[in-house]
Amino acid sequence: MENAPQKMQFAVRARRNDTHGSEAQCKSASIALDTDLAGRTDAFNPAELLLAALSACMIKGIERVVPMLKFELRGVEVLVDGVRQDVPPKMESIRYEIIVDTDESDRRIELLHENVRKYGTVFNTVAPGTDLSGVMHRQ
Repeated sequence: MENAPQKMQFAVRARRNDTHGSEAQCKSASIALDTDLAGRTDAFNPAELLLAALSACMIKGIERVVPMLKFELRGVEVLVDGVRQDVPPKMESIRYEIIVDTDESDRRIELLHENVRKYGTVFNTVAPGTDLSGVMHRQ
């Protein structure tokens, strides 16, 4: 009987600094968290962190598949907007736009987009509970 491949694991530690904010750490990185009830402009709040994680997932997925597809890429930008519903509190919809700087054909851009949707860990975690949709196009 073969051994099952080891699953990837992730760990983050978050700590409250004071009533105005917190900090999350993983590996040797840290990020300020907006946990102030009045809000902060110099830190991500939880909903913004979710959108940032989704954006990072999309970009990382692109980085992963570009060499396999031999896709010529000069740059990527991801714009994400979310709408929060109050009862129960959740992100009811998320819209994204992935802008790729490339000379590849529209079909190749769609193939890249299919890979982002199919293989993104955060994308596939968020999608079942959220109206998640978007587009990918060239710059």
